[in-house]
Amino acid sequence: MAGDDLFSGAAAERLSSRAPLAARMRPRTLDEIIGQRHLVGPGAPLRALIESDRLTSAILWGPPGTGKTTLASVVATATAKRFVPLSAVTAGVKDVREVVEEARRLLGEQGRGTILFLDEVHRFNRSQQDALLPSVEEGLLVLIGATTENPFFQVNAPLLSRSTLWRLEPLSDEDLAGVVARGLAAEGSSADADAVAALVGLADGDARAVLTTLEVALALAGDRPIVLEDVERARNSRLQHYGEDDHYDQVSAFIKSIRGSDPDAGLYWLARMLESGEDARFIARRLVILASEDVGEADPMALVVADAAARAVEFVGLPEAQLNLAQAVVHLACAPKSNRVTIALGRAQRDVREAPRGDVPTHLRDAHYRSAATIGHGQGYDYPHDHPDGFVAQQYRPAVIADHVYYEPSDRGHEAVVSERLRRLRGGAEGGGAEGGRIDSGPGGPGGPGGSQRDGEVPRDPGADVRLSDDR
Repeated sequence: MAGDDLFSGAAAERLSSRAPLAARMRPRTLDEIIGQRHLVGPGAPLRALIESDRLTSAILWGPPGTGKTTLASVVATATAKRFVPLSAVTAGVKDVREVVEEARRLLGEQGRGTILFLDEVHRFNRSQQDALLPSVEEGLLVLIGATTENPFFQVNAPLLSRSTLWRLEPLSDEDLAGVVARGLAAEGSSADADAVAALVGLADGDARAVLTTLEVALALAGDRPIVLEDVERARNSRLQHYGEDDHYDQVSAFIKSIRGSDPDAGLYWLARMLESGEDARFIARRLVILASEDVGEADPMALVVADAAARAVEFVGLPEAQLNLAQAVVHLACAPKSNRVTIALGRAQRDVREAPRGDVPTHLRDAHYRSAATIGHGQGYDYPHDHPDGFVAQQYRPAVIADHVYYEPSDRGHEAVVSERLRRLRGGAEGGGAEGGRIDSGPGGPGGPGGSQRDGEVPRDPGADVRLSDDR
């Protein structure tokens, strides 16, 4: 046994000396942690809980390299409880049950609690997470779960409600520069200012990434100080983290940028999503929806362009189809904007849902089948093409909603032409001509102050809540 212990100790020492720089530089105390001052700075809440060994079940949520595993390792050294680390990538329900059984035995025999650190907790499916719930609920286990994904999407609601959510933020440039300085000191090396700036700029707030790049740059530089070229060679392509939460946030920014008529912002988010591996068909689908939702009749070609880009994605594929998507983004962003079609649909659907059900007017009913004329179907219908303008005023809706106006064109783009034509056909009456009866959306409705909408939804009108798309 003594020989085995000696061998294990030697192996551990060798592994430690060969460990990646990021692993060797991992802080061992709260004071060594760089960044996350809102959590572990002097007087911060998480620091107080760790130092007093009173940490309850918690979810550590943040991007890669922000210190989730580091915090867990600090807890391991600061607590009197048994600390058990598991990774949801490799562990299963069997492993969790073994931890629970040992925790129960330890609590009963020694009165000692157990902390289970579950890295990548979002990798556990719903049933696996449910296996943790009874032990967390009764306090047998203190769970510390670490995740890069939004826990509101990935962690069971009952488990999340029994845990404190701690949000870790990407490290600032100042913090990352401190990490670089610490790494250089540990390796007995140096770097010029441009190299340090490049290391920080490439890291996207990720301390692990900056140390990994630094380690490669150190190898390239050898005995001399690190220069910018070493950093560029060490990381000639940057990796984009793109989890489920990023998917929703970035497509939201994408849609809002185009809606806001900013082609440059639209192109930026397009490039970022494509670089991160987003499905081009999803992007194309969003553009097709936006063409009607936010541009509409202000530029009728917008839908044609968006549809053509979507077809190009299927026909041409990436990478070439990114040009078609870019053209659609620019066209839609630069197009005049109108959501009047969207509002009109919401108003019509509100009437369908809430107004009394009216019958199809007799003169509009189908008169093509035998005996239809004997019951009056089609009688009194006036064929528009029999008139010089191809238009005739007649009632086309049930009487109970015949005076309701749904579509009110704006004065932007092509819709101004549409507005003039409808005004002339309807006899010049405000808000829809002869039919009159304008329906206002109200102060909280579409276009009113306080109105809001999620991407993929028709703006709200009193009584109308129409969902076109969710894509979640």
